[in-house]
Amino acid sequence: MPSTALYHMPSNLPSSEPAAPKRDAQFVRIAETQREPLSFFIDGHEVTALQGDTLLTAVLMQQRRLRDSEFSGAPRAGFCLIGACQDCWMRTEEGIRLRACSTLVTQGMRVLTRFAETASVVASASASAAAAAANGATP
Repeated sequence: MPSTALYHMPSNLPSSEPAAPKRDAQFVRIAETQREPLSFFIDGHEVTALQGDTLLTAVLMQQRRLRDSEFSGAPRAGFCLIGACQDCWMRTEEGIRLRACSTLVTQGMRVLTRFAETASVVASASASAAAAAANGATP
């Protein structure tokens, strides 16, 4: 029987740690490597993609999961990859929902993989805007 130390089996269980870019990527690029690079952010970490990559491709080139389920906390990585299943919804730091399989990644885009982090960022932005309005400033 082979030693289990020789094999790495990724866990399906939710992780309490933030996403760490470049750990066990789900996808490996084998073609179209000459397209122009761009940078974007996953959970505040700057990473790179190529012009024309969908958000789903760009994220899964960096890590094994696309997001955590807002219902169970389980990791999700998309399902159909063609826009039919509704499993690849992500949120920007501003709380905007994006379908990762059909949204092209853009320079400087900032996405989150955890629903709780999105809610926190949106609440913080709303509080800042309310404070600015109370002081007579325009955001």
